[in-house]
Amino acid sequence: MDAQNTPLVSVVTLNYNQAGVTKEFLESFRAVTYPNYEILVCDMASHEDVTKVINIADYPHAQLLCSSENLGFSGGNNWGISKSKGDFIFIVNNDTEVTPDIIDKLLKPFLADASIGVTCPKIRFWHQPGVIQYAGFNPMNHFTGRTSTVGELQPDHGQFDIAGPTHGAHGCAMLVKREVIDKVGMFPQKFFLYYEEWDWSARIQKAGYKIWYTPDALIYHKESMSVGKSNPMKVYYHTRNRILYMRRNTNFFQLAAFSLFFVFFTFPKSVLQFAFKKQFLQLRYFIKGALWNLYSSSYSPVR
Repeated sequence: MDAQNTPLVSVVTLNYNQAGVTKEFLESFRAVTYPNYEILVCDMASHEDVTKVINIADYPHAQLLCSSENLGFSGGNNWGISKSKGDFIFIVNNDTEVTPDIIDKLLKPFLADASIGVTCPKIRFWHQPGVIQYAGFNPMNHFTGRTSTVGELQPDHGQFDIAGPTHGAHGCAMLVKREVIDKVGMFPQKFFLYYEEWDWSARIQKAGYKIWYTPDALIYHKESMSVGKSNPMKVYYHTRNRILYMRRNTNFFQLAAFSLFFVFFTFPKSVLQFAFKKQFLQLRYFIKGALWNLYSSSYSPVR
């Protein structure tokens, strides 16, 4: 890219008690070839002193921003975006490591098609570097509140190397055009954690923008380092926000069908599974997440 095609890219990443992991993330940026970017490391009120692990002066493109409270994934990224200066915002997990040309590759589709609002890289697992985590999303099922990831857990033999529109942006890594944020707003803050990228993706696409899977851009993800796979908090927010997403993004018929599916299939199945595994804390948080929707509004600020 020449000088006029090197817009400022703001990299926004969150840190919560993972200074060592975030430092590895910053180290991976040393090899990035794109010249014009800033990194905003947004600490979400970590218990540890981040500055004892990360000397931000060692990373010329980076600055450390410390929030007085944990705003979650949605609120934390919104906070970072609000402090960013870039024409494009690269929202990316701190438990990733980037490849040198990732920004160049993610920017290229925007130059070819003005209707593209978001680009997403191919994501592979860090600990299994030849295995795909994300090569796009299949459509959200508006009767079950579930989707599936294209290529997930498959060895990467290039079978998903065709760029094109996809149905959702992955919260792990997405490059967003500032124009999109100005038009549709940021993440819905009420979600806090999980499903917020799906709600945002739905609004972005309703506004007429494409979400573009860009397979020649590659990133490696150390999945579930922030929240364990069976962590009660993950159970709570997944359950709560699955229902919240459906309340915000479906019509009356779809929501009625989903409600029946959840009450007569998902709920009893999950209760039995948690009870059988003696995961009683997870069971408690599953029920808590479901009941939250009975007394909470679906409205959420997005700016």
